[in-house]
Formats: sequence, structure tokens, C-alpha cells
Amino acid sequence: MILPEQCRAARALLDWTQTDLAQKASISAVSIRAFEKGGEMRESNRKLLRHTFEAAGIVFIPENGGGVGVRLAKSGHSL
Repeated sequence: MILPEQCRAARALLDWTQTDLAQKASISAVSIRAFEKGGEMRESNRKLLRHTFEAAGIVFIPENGGGVGVRLAKSGHSL
């Protein structure tokens, strides 16, 4: 599952607009905008969003006492 807050945070980490995400996930930008504002989204589309983000290097952090979150996967390259 993916929460609206995680969707916004993941987009920010990747520097993607809602339109970018819509194109990559094949979901309408209107649906993404509504979801990020707290609207409902079908579970199948939530899974598609999560898969799209994971393919781009996002790691979803489960509830661990500090709240759910996202981060970029560790790369093999140093900065």
C-alpha cells in the first residue's frame, strides 16, 4: 500500500511532477492529484504507483514507531 504522503515525498525525491508520474505509471494526472489530496484510489492503481516508484529507486519505509516514509535506494556510486 502507498499513502498520499508517501506519493508526494517519493515524487519530490525523484523531482517528478504529477504529470511525470502519470506518464510513467499510465494513470491520469487527475487521479494522482486527487489521491495526493487524500482522495480514494483503487488498490490496483496504488500497487502500480508503488511499483513505478520502486523501479525508479524509491524504498518504502514501513511503520516503525517513527511513521511511514520513503527514501532513495543506496546506489553503488559515491557522490
